[in-house]
Amino acid sequence: MRTALQTQEKRTYQAVIGLEFHVHLATRTKMFCSCRVTYGEEPNTHTCPVCLGHPGALPVINEKAVELGVMAGLALNCEVAPRAIFARKNYFYPDLPKGYQISQFDAPICTNGHLDVPTPEGTLRVGITRVHLEEDAAKNIHVGESGRMHGSVGSLVDYNRGGTPLIEIVTEPDIPSPEAARATANHLRAILQAIGVSEADMEKGQLRCDANVSIRNPDGSFGTKTELKNMNSFRFVERGLARELERQQQILESGGRVEQATMHYDPETDEVHELRSKEYAHDYRYFPEPDLLPLELTAAWVSQVKSRLPELPEERRARFVEQYGLSEYDAGVLTADNELASFYEEVAAEADPKQAANWTTGELRARLNEAGIDVSESKITPGHLAELIGLVENGTVSRSAARGVLATVFDTGDSPSAIVEREGLASVGGDELSGVVDEVIAANPSEAERVRAGDNKVVGFLVGQVMRATRGNADGGRVRQLLAERLNGQ
Repeated sequence: MRTALQTQEKRTYQAVIGLEFHVHLATRTKMFCSCRVTYGEEPNTHTCPVCLGHPGALPVINEKAVELGVMAGLALNCEVAPRAIFARKNYFYPDLPKGYQISQFDAPICTNGHLDVPTPEGTLRVGITRVHLEEDAAKNIHVGESGRMHGSVGSLVDYNRGGTPLIEIVTEPDIPSPEAARATANHLRAILQAIGVSEADMEKGQLRCDANVSIRNPDGSFGTKTELKNMNSFRFVERGLARELERQQQILESGGRVEQATMHYDPETDEVHELRSKEYAHDYRYFPEPDLLPLELTAAWVSQVKSRLPELPEERRARFVEQYGLSEYDAGVLTADNELASFYEEVAAEADPKQAANWTTGELRARLNEAGIDVSESKITPGHLAELIGLVENGTVSRSAARGVLATVFDTGDSPSAIVEREGLASVGGDELSGVVDEVIAANPSEAERVRAGDNKVVGFLVGQVMRATRGNADGGRVRQLLAERLNGQ
């Protein structure tokens, strides 16, 4: 994947990327009414006159949503406004029954923050322009094979989502590549999950990401930007940005001009397509919401919210390195997922911390990724993994056999000890293992002689024969040690 592309004249094209995130807040009820926030329930069953925009129905601000919005701003190093004003953003669309969205415009709740993103090239500081509160629109469901408006035979609207509290987080155009954009999105989500502001589940629509992207002009000024809308995974954010940058480069190389437009990335074809031209900004005719008083946020209240901020991912990562002796990489992998980090800490409380990290970031994480689930959805508990690590360390089961045990625990939820006993996976050791080693040496005299002559490349073959004879239920290190004693007198 390319991020800085060159023409035949060796001109370097520098990407300029800014991201916008819409994040559902973890509240029980909607932003301006008492309807319950739900996901996946029967359409249009959690609505009321307020969120359906009936005449005369008045909004009431959800205090918890304000608290979570401020908490997010503080975690992103923002300034919290002492006075924030809600505004009406006017546009007409079926998912907006009032004909306007209650949002914030020129007086948002938080501004001027930053996010320090760990990347392979070092820490990237991404400015946060603003964090503002608003209500979500309803959900349009387009009937047809594509699931999109284009090619659909009709559209339905589910108003359950309408009025859900959310924050919009807007970054500065500080992101230099698609890879850095993905890293920024991942790091932001980890922070939001760690502080409990949002579950940030993209499959449920709790986190949506748009990107503004352009190629910097030779004089250093910004080029014409396009917008990539509603990408439903961070992997697609990265791929979509890469394809759009390539498209813009090709236009410039051919002597053309990039036109302002809204683009769509199709993951099936790995291509971007223009949804609509966007020559001029929409006139939303913002004006202050007359049915809501301005928010007055005192310094004392903001200080109380700040005092309730939990440990942030970067703080947790530093603690994992110091407390558990982990590498920066392992600590970064663990703390990128709040649930995985908490799972690891429970394992490390009962088992060797480094072995706990190896198994959590290696075998367990691989199985979670393959199954497409989070650790909270897995049948493996921290107690299971700690028990398995103990079985390996005390020699009850070999590491290779332990991988199979983990797979069975993953599928069944049975305890590792029960699986080892049921399937006869206990390690072969002592006199029994010594006897197997002697049998393998006797059955392979030429290979044994080559090892005695100093050809240590053959040792691996003999180890393999022993492991086969013991069905993998032997410790590989101990097998090598016994072979060395028998063949080299060591």
